Amino acid sequence: MAVCRRSLFSNNSTELAKHYAACHGTLGSAMAMGTTEETVPLFPQSILLNAEYSDLPMFTFFVIANSVACAYLVLSLPLSFYHIISSAAKSSRIILVVFDTVMLALVTAGASTAAAIVYLAHKGNANANWFAICQQFNSFCERTSGSLIGSFAAAFVLILIIITSAIAISHR
Repeated sequence: MAVCRRSLFSNNSTELAKHYAACHGTLGSAMAMGTTEETVPLFPQSILLNAEYSDLPMFTFFVIANSVACAYLVLSLPLSFYHIISSAAKSSRIILVVFDTVMLALVTAGASTAAAIVYLAHKGNANANWFAICQQFNSFCERTSGSLIGSFAAAFVLILIIITSAIAISHR
C-alpha cells in the first residue's frame, strides 16, 4: 500500500482556505475604505471639512478593484471545492491560475495606488505644497491605512494560491 505524502503547498483543502482568506481580505478592505468618512472643524465650529473615500479617484479604484477581486473569489470557490473532490481537474486549475493572476494584478494595482495617497496623507510633499492631512483627519487615515493592510494581505494570499496551484499542476 503506497502512502501518499502531501505537503502544505499541495493540499487542496488549504487552497480552499486560502481562497476564503483572500476573499475576506478583499471584502474587508473594500468595506473599510468604502465606509471611510470624517468631518472635522477647521476653526472653532465655523468651517467643517469633510473627507470621504470618494473624494479621491484612487480610493474609488481601490474599492472597485477589491470588490471585483472579492466577487471573483466568491465565484471561484465552487471550482476550488471541485478540485478537492477531483484531483485530475488540470484544465480548470490552469484557468483558475490565469484568473488568479489577473486578480493579483488588480488587487496589487488598487492597493498600490491607494498606498501612494495614504503616504501623501501621512507625510505630505513639500515640493508640491501638499500638506499632510492626517493630523486633522486621524480616523480617516487610520481606516484607510487599515484597509491597505487587508488588501496587501489578500495579495500575498493570492500569490500563495498561484504558487500552490502551479505546483499542483506540475505534479499531475
